[in-house]
Amino acid sequence: MKQKIRIASGQGFWGDLLTAPIDQVTKGQVDYLVMDYLAEVTMSILQKQKLKDPKLGYAKDLIPLLETILPICIEKNIKVVTNGGGVNPIACKDAILSVAQKLGVNVKVGVVAGDDILEQIDTLVANGNELKNMETSESLSNVRPKISSANVYFGAAPIVEALKQGAQIVITGRTTDTGITLAPMIYEFGWSLDDWDKMAVGTIAGHILECGAQSSGGNFSADWESVPDMANIGFPIAEAYPNGEIIITKHETLGGKVTRQIVTEQLLYEIGNPKEYITPDCVADFTSIQLEEVGANRVKMFGVKGKPATEFFKVSMAYLDGFVAFSTLTYAWPDALKKAQKADEILRARLKNLGLEFEEVRTEFLGYNSCHGSLSPNVELNEVVMRIGVRGKDYKSVERFGKEIAPLILTGPPSVTGFAGGRPKPSEVIAYWPALIRKAAVNPKVLVF
Repeated sequence: MKQKIRIASGQGFWGDLLTAPIDQVTKGQVDYLVMDYLAEVTMSILQKQKLKDPKLGYAKDLIPLLETILPICIEKNIKVVTNGGGVNPIACKDAILSVAQKLGVNVKVGVVAGDDILEQIDTLVANGNELKNMETSESLSNVRPKISSANVYFGAAPIVEALKQGAQIVITGRTTDTGITLAPMIYEFGWSLDDWDKMAVGTIAGHILECGAQSSGGNFSADWESVPDMANIGFPIAEAYPNGEIIITKHETLGGKVTRQIVTEQLLYEIGNPKEYITPDCVADFTSIQLEEVGANRVKMFGVKGKPATEFFKVSMAYLDGFVAFSTLTYAWPDALKKAQKADEILRARLKNLGLEFEEVRTEFLGYNSCHGSLSPNVELNEVVMRIGVRGKDYKSVERFGKEIAPLILTGPPSVTGFAGGRPKPSEVIAYWPALIRKAAVNPKVLVF
């Protein structure tokens, strides 16, 4: 058993800083690089890509990244764990092996599949899995024809199995953000899957790493000006010990900082009930967490308690729910806000006169109320950007909205720059449908190539 392992966060979302994983494997010692690419809406986007091309459906940024870092990871024996396989982890594996062949290196790639249940939905429902909306209790039948993706959130266990089979890179589909960090601890320290306190430790460490540099000074609300060298910010590292203690740190040569306050902000992100943070691996009690600064850029986490996992997996489904279009116009002093508000009034009247059908028309005045809404003070502004959008089921109505923006330039209050980006076109609205499914109904598949 190793005395400690260092698990480095490399991506907090698909589109995160491209240099971060390279820095993590070159600027200091780490044992694992974990990268979280997926969000609920991402799965539906990837599913659409896969339908167009069966060789796609994964985070494409991952492939050129591995072409850069794979020789380094092999030389330093750094294992990579990522959910970047999206809805097509097998195709992602193929692309990685092609990169390895091109580089002339040998690598074992583990794949965790089985989370994509899109083609099994009707069978699962017929077998008693209702898949009703876990927030509203609505029946799945209300949206069943429009479902475009359906993925089960697996936990750490199948990743552990892939590591046991010798995988140096593990590619998964919709694994939890926390599971990709917990799995290396289970594997390296031999933790039991029913040691709920240890499962909670690794889960919370994963929660701290999941948003990348948000735990090392990025997006820090309390004292953002105190964060040094954000241009070269270092992503967080979880230094884990067999007894369940975790130290959150970063590479010293990189910017950013790790403090108790910064780590606390991340701990409060997206947790719901702090006493019951539910994952496939355990139920973690965030109120038990103790944090202590034990050195510069070193925050110790200890005392974490956990409870048994539930009998359910969460299912993330997406469905098409109409169309949306947005556009902007800019208005300058004097009376910038009055001009923008009048333009909004005129445009809404014209849309009504045309008899167009929308579920929602939303206007924001950027620089005035887009952040604070009705709490915004009534002040004289140098400039205001009117951003207006419509959402509805009728494509033609949303499309016609786009044709009513340009005329405002010469048939409304004086604007200064016209509108950017040309006539807005309707985009599909992807809605989210969360559900629960009994763990016995689905099985992850672990394959090593």
